[in-house]
Amino acid sequence: MALLCVDIKRVQLEPKRHVREKISTSTQREFIYNEEEHHLDKTTIDAGKSSSDFGTVPIKRKICNYAKGKWVIDDRRPLYSGFRCKQWLAPMWACRLMQRQDFAFEKLRWQPKDCEMEEFEGPKFLKRMHDKTLAFVGDSLGRQQFQSLMCMITAGEDSSDVLDVGNEYGLVIPPGGVRPDGWAYRFLRTNTTVLYYWSSGLCEIEPVNVNDPRTEHAMHLDRPPSFLHQFLHKIDVLVLNTGHHWNRGKLRANRWVMYLGGAPNTNRMLADMGNAKNFTIHNTVKWLDSQLPKHPRLKAFYRSISPRHFVNGDWNTGGSCNNTRPMSVGREVLQEESSDPIAASAVRGTAVKLLDITALSQVRDEGHISRFSITSAHGVQDCLHWCLPGVPDTWNEILFAQI
Repeated sequence: MALLCVDIKRVQLEPKRHVREKISTSTQREFIYNEEEHHLDKTTIDAGKSSSDFGTVPIKRKICNYAKGKWVIDDRRPLYSGFRCKQWLAPMWACRLMQRQDFAFEKLRWQPKDCEMEEFEGPKFLKRMHDKTLAFVGDSLGRQQFQSLMCMITAGEDSSDVLDVGNEYGLVIPPGGVRPDGWAYRFLRTNTTVLYYWSSGLCEIEPVNVNDPRTEHAMHLDRPPSFLHQFLHKIDVLVLNTGHHWNRGKLRANRWVMYLGGAPNTNRMLADMGNAKNFTIHNTVKWLDSQLPKHPRLKAFYRSISPRHFVNGDWNTGGSCNNTRPMSVGREVLQEESSDPIAASAVRGTAVKLLDITALSQVRDEGHISRFSITSAHGVQDCLHWCLPGVPDTWNEILFAQI
């Protein structure tokens, strides 16, 4: 993941209703620039033309680049309670249930530059997604985004109007398993389904020998997950992601062996983990793009990578992220290019949109679970996953604004 190249300039702040620009007494803000690859959705919608079955936009409007903007303090945040959203939120990500005492980070809202982002409201989301299905397919950060959205839709309250429909998508606990490969829930009043499928590498993984419980697993770099092949026709909004499982330690721990063309990989270029990840992302996005003409109602997104914030080591070598005070307030992200060049390159020239969240998340190091994790070993900090409520809520706000 590329790092932000920071150039700081100072200008006076402009006050906004419901918004406080700062936590400290500073009245200045910082600009952040980046010189990497560029991806910006150039699509415009003309008056009177249909925007698929999600509705008709009657006027031509400027497309907002949601990746540009700044974090502001908003007393109307968070959108749900970390105490009460127990029906959907895993305790290991609910920092209100941990020993953390500083929750100023929950009050931050992303403000895009030169445009207003539509306010997220659960009823409005369900109305827009009437008779539709939204699917997250990816790693544990995708699961966080899924749980975040479920809490946002319900405002963190228990709901009896929601039905578990995981069996319709094969999301059941396998024999001898601990949990299913994902979850699917349907809001009965609007027939809206929200689901998550775990695919940390965004490629097909299958046992080499189904009769051997200790078998290695073939990680087919050139095959998208079979879940997509099987259920793409049932999905209206799809969000893909991958990234942090692409390391030797994860492959060894899971007994994954990279395959290409149905056989163990012998391509030296793809033996490099970064190249293998790049190849797989491009291959899966290209395949998805080829499927879109068959599914004209489908809106497909690839989410850029969620940044890690380990300092002075990694997760297993004493790395930490001890800051709990929001330092991003007033710092503007003004780059034209994504901080995830692999994601930007993969979607370029396709109808798959980039959900670009990397740079805006990069400045939120205080939002991680950090040393307060209830699942990590002693002395191990979680500077990868986010507290919920938190930063992934903003990813969903940006997603909502684009569907």
